Amino acid sequence: MSEPRGFNWDDGVPERLYVLTGGRSGAHPHSRLDLVTLIVSRAKPAPELPPEQAAILRMCEYPLSVAEISAYLELPASIVMVLVADLIAAGRVEARPPIPAASLPDAALLEAVMHGLQNL
Repeated sequence: MSEPRGFNWDDGVPERLYVLTGGRSGAHPHSRLDLVTLIVSRAKPAPELPPEQAAILRMCEYPLSVAEISAYLELPASIVMVLVADLIAAGRVEARPPIPAASLPDAALLEAVMHGLQNL
């Protein structure tokens, strides 16, 4: 049986997404993943890992948000959250909360420093 003209399995076919997540529709309810959670690899990809999870491990050598991973893999964020939750459970990645806005420097202080440097 041949595929219809222009058919591409990588176009986000629902069956493919179902297979990627093993039929699960969301991350574990206790996982605290959201779009801005930063993911960092703690291990190298193993040969037995699915290609998508291996790609996550390779790309997260430096922290990336779930949203960025989703964009790079061209997969829905909900699917990426399931894949990342599996990697967290296996100890292959670490999830870090984003930097809270309260810990960032005050914009007025930065402007004052900038103007002081310009006056030197």
